[in-house]
Amino acid sequence: MNIFHSINDFSSTKKTILTLGTFDGVHIGHKKILEKLILSTQSNQYESLVLTFFPHPRMVLQEKSEIKLLNTIPEKINLLDGIGIQNLVIHPFDETFSRLTAEDFVSNILVDQFRIHKIIIGHDHRFGRNRTADINDLIGFGEKYGFEVEQISVQELNSISVSSTKVRKAIDEGDMALANSYLGYDYFVTGTVVKGQQLGRTIGFPTANIKVKEEYKLIPLNGVYVVKSILNGETVYGIMNNGHKPTVGEHALSIEVHFLNYKDDLYDQEITVSILHFIRSEHKFDSLELLKEQIQKDKNQALAYISSL
Repeated sequence: MNIFHSINDFSSTKKTILTLGTFDGVHIGHKKILEKLILSTQSNQYESLVLTFFPHPRMVLQEKSEIKLLNTIPEKINLLDGIGIQNLVIHPFDETFSRLTAEDFVSNILVDQFRIHKIIIGHDHRFGRNRTADINDLIGFGEKYGFEVEQISVQELNSISVSSTKVRKAIDEGDMALANSYLGYDYFVTGTVVKGQQLGRTIGFPTANIKVKEEYKLIPLNGVYVVKSILNGETVYGIMNNGHKPTVGEHALSIEVHFLNYKDDLYDQEITVSILHFIRSEHKFDSLELLKEQIQKDKNQALAYISSL
């Protein structure tokens, strides 16, 4: 997949068939649109192109927005590459770009820069300054500038009934079964294993402390989860605790994973943790001994879940 970090950087010898949006999560609804895009370019006469933006428009246009995203940029790149998209443009979204009129966007970007043959878009897509243009305006621009508009109908999208907002809500509530069914894959976090207080080691449950550098990444509801990772080519299951460790008086958010049947050193490695199942919410225990007993119960629940897979 060719990756461009600005609209102005894009170039191709072929005309493009394009779709655009934030594609946060690259969930099963997004995939329905992306599959149409790929099918449209199978003749090799045209190239597929996804236009997306970062930061998320709500981060720029809504002053008090605290939106967290399902994917970091590297994660989104990997997901789109896995689907088979040929070209990805990640354009910096700012207030100047948001003030571009709908016709300037179509004429200067879609037609002149991307050499568009066709755009595939949802029925409810709005664009241009103050998001005033809709699908009917886009169809009119297509007639004026000579490109096709393929509309994803409300019936098609309603048959899936999923949105990035619904996925975020499920993850915020710890409902990983629902979130993962919407996504079509297991929700995951990626970070670097760093040294912590090593308290888990002293009570018999050594953990990998994972530092996620992107502060905008959505972390699930604080609690304990069944997780899995690919470590040195091997699928390894574990239990993850994310939260503020109230039993030991810590306040900063931490993500710790106790991997089952894995003892190799992971320090300074970047790992991806897929989150499968919620066990319980975060809880303060009166002693480390009670905490240790609860972790053993968590481990037993995790093993029971894993054996059912």
